[in-house]
Amino acid sequence: MKQFRSRFALYAFLFVLSAFALCGAAEAGDPVTLKFLHKWPKVEYNDFFVQVARDFEKEHPDVRIQIEAAGDEPIKDKLRIQMGTDQQPDIFFSWSGEFARNFIRSGAVLDLTPYFEKEPSWRDGFMKAGLEPFATQGRYYGVPYRINGKFFVYNKKMFDDNGLKEPKTWAEFTAGLEKLKQAGVTPIGFGNIYPWASCHYITGLNQKCVPQEVREKDYAAASGEFTDPGYVKALEYFRELNDKGYFNMGANSTEHNMALEMFYGGQVAMVYVELEEFRDIEEKMAGNWGFFAMPSIEGTPGNPKFLTGAPDGFMVSAGTKHPDQAVAFLSFLTNKENSDKMVRAMGWPSPVIGAVNKENSMEMLVKGLEAVTEAEGMALWLDTDIDIKISDVYLPDLQELLNGDKSAEEVMKDVQAAAAAVRSEAAKQ
Repeated sequence: MKQFRSRFALYAFLFVLSAFALCGAAEAGDPVTLKFLHKWPKVEYNDFFVQVARDFEKEHPDVRIQIEAAGDEPIKDKLRIQMGTDQQPDIFFSWSGEFARNFIRSGAVLDLTPYFEKEPSWRDGFMKAGLEPFATQGRYYGVPYRINGKFFVYNKKMFDDNGLKEPKTWAEFTAGLEKLKQAGVTPIGFGNIYPWASCHYITGLNQKCVPQEVREKDYAAASGEFTDPGYVKALEYFRELNDKGYFNMGANSTEHNMALEMFYGGQVAMVYVELEEFRDIEEKMAGNWGFFAMPSIEGTPGNPKFLTGAPDGFMVSAGTKHPDQAVAFLSFLTNKENSDKMVRAMGWPSPVIGAVNKENSMEMLVKGLEAVTEAEGMALWLDTDIDIKISDVYLPDLQELLNGDKSAEEVMKDVQAAAAAVRSEAAKQ
């Protein structure tokens, strides 16, 4: 009996031991979970990312992609909160410019340069204008996903009826605006209830009115002063469009989408839009439209061959526990095949060379991307290219400028004060 009990105890011990071993093996074989945060919560957009994630998981059964989406403003707040905690996403959306540089300076993101060196075809598959804005001191910290340019889109019939052609200079541009106004046509539909819209105008006007080296120095947190008179001049050009009645009434209480509806309905002759909006415009306008970049301004020091626009894309958290898997997913997301699918599904301009072509895109998108490629440089969106403490002053002041509550000089005094505070903080770091 004692022998039976001892054998039973041995078998029981071996059973428990094997159960623990199996449990451990199961845990060791559990798939890696990557948190992926993007900024397109609309169902049709999010569904695309879900499908790409499922395709990746089929090829990598040891990885699961957990997707979360937040819109333009919510994602900024979410990242500010999460990046300082253990809840940060492994892969997250980022604008280029100062928005990305802030993460780079704080050491919050992974240096992707070693991965590009291992896979040079991935790096070389991107347009330079898409990849370089995510680089700092020759190191790459982000991957571009879309690339955008900003253009005036116009109603061809309205232009033809008023004898107008695409302007090459600011003088030709404003002369055309005045002609439209005199004919009883509102020249430009403009929705500035969210001041990123006016920020896009000032992005281009600053680039034209301020020398490149001065602008680069001012946009850097540690050295920004914003004292060049070109900044005031840029604001004056912008305010003139409003004061002369070239914008629709009540621009500060109008949404961008409402301005687009005005354009579709023939209530305005033009709107200032991003390249990614071209597909929707074609669906509504059916060929009755053309586009041109913000015209050059005679006598200003900025490079006339620059274009307003920027890439946006993704970065990998420096705190991720699974960097190789995170980078593998980014490489998969931005390969030629999936970039082609993205262009077909959503009509977004891709920075992957050859991803936008005549087979998968309408002619206007191809031409727009050609204009981006041919530009000598990009003036990145102002609100993502300067410190957030400065943009939090600059953008609301643009609304006050249009309302007539502040002069151009007063706006720049506010900006200069914010820049001085940012410089002081940077000096302490």
